[in-house]
Amino acid sequence: MSIIDSLSALPFPGEEGRPGTGRSWSGPGFHLVILRESRDFWEDRSTEAVEAAERELEVGVAALTDILAGRWGAPEAVDLGPYFGFADLGPEVRAREPLGFLCGVAGSVQVWRLPNSERWIGLAIGQADPEWPLQVLAAVGEASSLVRRTTG
Repeated sequence: MSIIDSLSALPFPGEEGRPGTGRSWSGPGFHLVILRESRDFWEDRSTEAVEAAERELEVGVAALTDILAGRWGAPEAVDLGPYFGFADLGPEVRAREPLGFLCGVAGSVQVWRLPNSERWIGLAIGQADPEWPLQVLAAVGEASSLVRRTTG
């Protein structure tokens, strides 16, 4: 919770960067952080190994979701599908960060719109590649980044 609290209040930087350990990064209008990570799956990508790691992370996310829901109400499930692939269509329809990153590693994100703020907080479990670890990701973005862009 302390990480989420600090991210929700932290000013957005003018340029994208990864300070410190590389487990977090920020840029204009967003912050992203890896809250927790499974082992990697280079040696064992079996369904059983992946599902066990996923279940373990889901338990932690459920507990954190309960805490956040107690604070800000029920989350909104945001399907990231409509944001996926916009980078190929040009800058005028590119998904803004942190959604651009999230849609490359997750299918959806649980979102809370922060009261008295132009920000949202999101939680997702994502995986960049089948051999890589599953990650619990927390994101903070500008409210306007959730507006879906269209091509016509």
